Amino acid sequence: MAQVTLSVNGRPYVVGCEDGQEAHLTELARLFDAQVRQVSQDVGQLGETRLFLMAALLLADELADLRGRHAGLQSEHARLQAEAGGIESRATAALEAAARRIEKLAGA
Repeated sequence: MAQVTLSVNGRPYVVGCEDGQEAHLTELARLFDAQVRQVSQDVGQLGETRLFLMAALLLADELADLRGRHAGLQSEHARLQAEAGGIESRATAALEAAARRIEKLAGA
């Protein structure tokens, strides 16, 4: 297991992670640090625990919004796929009907 030192709100935190995940964890900590710093700028220093809680809640809210948007997009994608299937079926039927008429005309 690897260890990485992360900096959040100017303080170092040593955390463990799976080998090879150090860069990913460092990037996550960078995102969290940016949120913590933004909260600190917006409302002032609340104490580290409250500051971290506010930042985590804002990130959780953003995540919930993104999950909702993702679910909506998945529904729209499924609807469009079903619609495309119907269009494809109608196009196939029209082509088959045209082919039958052409064959009928050619045989006459």
